[in-house]
Amino acid sequence: MVTVEIGVILFIRKVREIMKPRMIIKIAVDILMTLALLFLMGYHFWGNTAHEWAGAGMFVLFIAHHILNLNWYKSLFKGKYTVFRILQIVIDVLVFVTMLALMYSGIIMSREVFAFLPINGGMALARRLHILGSYWGFILMSLHLGLHWNMLIGYARKIVKIKEISPIRSIIFFLLRLLIGAYGLHGFISRDLLTYMLLKTEFVFMDFGESKLLFYLDYLAMMGLCIFIAHYGSKLIRKLTGKKKEKNTF
Repeated sequence: MVTVEIGVILFIRKVREIMKPRMIIKIAVDILMTLALLFLMGYHFWGNTAHEWAGAGMFVLFIAHHILNLNWYKSLFKGKYTVFRILQIVIDVLVFVTMLALMYSGIIMSREVFAFLPINGGMALARRLHILGSYWGFILMSLHLGLHWNMLIGYARKIVKIKEISPIRSIIFFLLRLLIGAYGLHGFISRDLLTYMLLKTEFVFMDFGESKLLFYLDYLAMMGLCIFIAHYGSKLIRKLTGKKKEKNTF
């Protein structure tokens, strides 16, 4: 136990040496948002009360995320709009729209956290918006994470002091990501996410008896698929447009 505590302390010190406090907070907020997102997708495991409080927490984290990234708004009308930058902004705007839809619909449908608000009606529209916001939000937030994967990998390499990765290891890591992506695609198809994203039904099938482990493995793999597509897609865009680095890091 003592060894673990010492290891954690040393790790924290190393992170502080590499990253500024503001960046540490930004990454911590993003990690918490990712965990909250995964938790919220498993509504049937935790019940309505936990789901609503986690959703309210996600709302607070979302606001904190935007406050910590105010410089992104200031830079919107500065610099050149490359293909990659346009893609980033489109994804960011879509994430923002889905979050607004989730917040609105979550408040309308609330039976616990926001039950004190004098809201009547609008339940049918709120249900549709919540389904659309949930599944589109999951995919878009995962793509958003993938667009910034290079930055996260860069920090991770600095922490563990890895300057370069050998070609063999690069191939192994690529194949591993490809394998995760393939499993994620299987999960996307088997869990019929496209049906919910296109709102072909207003009711989400929930298997209350399924394994929590398998459920979250599926969703982690689907997130991995989106990260894979966004990460390597952005690399391809940079290669085709001759841009090696982008400054927009929202």
